[in-house]
Amino acid sequence: MNDLLRKIHDIGIVPVIAIDDATKAVPLAKALCKGGLLAAEITFRTAAAEDAIRAIVKEVPEMIVGAGTVLTKEQADRAIDAGVSFIVSPGFNPEVTKYVLSKGVCMVPGTATAGEMEQAMALGLDAVKFFPAEQNGGIDMLKALAGPYKKLYWMPTGGINTDNLSKYMSFHQILACGGTWMVKKDLIENEKWDEITAICKVAVRKMMGFELRHIGINASSDPEAENLAKTLCAMFDLDLDPRDKSVFAGTEFEIMKPGGKGTNGHIAIATNNVDRAIYHLQRNGVTFDESTRSTDEKGTKFIYLNGEFGGFCLHLIRK
Repeated sequence: MNDLLRKIHDIGIVPVIAIDDATKAVPLAKALCKGGLLAAEITFRTAAAEDAIRAIVKEVPEMIVGAGTVLTKEQADRAIDAGVSFIVSPGFNPEVTKYVLSKGVCMVPGTATAGEMEQAMALGLDAVKFFPAEQNGGIDMLKALAGPYKKLYWMPTGGINTDNLSKYMSFHQILACGGTWMVKKDLIENEKWDEITAICKVAVRKMMGFELRHIGINASSDPEAENLAKTLCAMFDLDLDPRDKSVFAGTEFEIMKPGGKGTNGHIAIATNNVDRAIYHLQRNGVTFDESTRSTDEKGTKFIYLNGEFGGFCLHLIRK
């Protein structure tokens, strides 16, 4: 995955915008950024698309701007000239895809079948759009396809909203989800920028899926750790799970043997995707202890935040 796709991955949601008035493009983009969504796909379904792209690229440089519904080479040229970073098509057109790639621009073609996905992969692509997502089987279809296509990333679009977003974002081969629910036509026309920002913030929280995983309590000795864990198991009818560095009481409590982080212990917060969580939390000023980062083929699975909070350290862990 190249650097641009990695950024889109970490942002996680790409608003798909059909805009009729280019003068509204910049305040719309600022509202999206304020809500945590620094990527957008401006569709070539309207006459204002090209001017809207130009305005956002110039006035909101922190936003990654793409062009969507690109059906022809001529539209691709117009989008590239306007300054887009990536181009999206609703279906897989090999000629348009190859043309965009020849221009050195990131292309995310639409696909709905395994055959189309294989053709895209044959052109060197490792990320494609899945459209229309819900009508084509949704996340269950993508998980089924992941067996033979373990290195392919998808950007599902179509029928996605805050109600079903989390089930997509918990799957590690999702590049990002495209959607229109935070940029509905009436919200743009009536310049409801604060409302758009609020919807974006809700979407980001939903995407993160934060939940308390367990409380870690530091013990002064191995016997103390075991005794406390046994007590908690007896109190709450939990299973005892002894490990090398700690003793778990069910999944809710981890009693640390001497040497655990934090003065008193730690709090584990689970999230759908740790890398996305790091990106969004860093934007809000949170810092991380990189020496504690643990990764696998799916990305970061565990990392501690810097500092202590009430004598406890905090760490993120992948669900």
